[in-house]
Amino acid sequence: MNPSLNNSSHLFVANLHSVSLEKLVKSKLEVLFEQQTEAQVELNGLYKVFMEQVEKPLIELSLQANKGNQVKTAQMLGINRNTLKKKIDTYKIRKKA
Repeated sequence: MNPSLNNSSHLFVANLHSVSLEKLVKSKLEVLFEQQTEAQVELNGLYKVFMEQVEKPLIELSLQANKGNQVKTAQMLGINRNTLKKKIDTYKIRKKA
């Protein structure tokens, strides 16, 4: 592995089977907070932005895994089908034919 990728200013590339999603997210957030401090900027609305960036691909990939079937996707995600529909509309997720 390239030694320059090991410093804290980069999100390291790792085998997803050996590194949890939680650790990858934490590493990315650490970089974000470090950059925010260095740039002396204030972060506003971070929770909403973060949730959108995680939730949208989760829904897209779940829909793909269920061949667009929203009932099965909602069951997979553990949410109501109407909630799923609202999120599909909110994130402007295109339904595959």
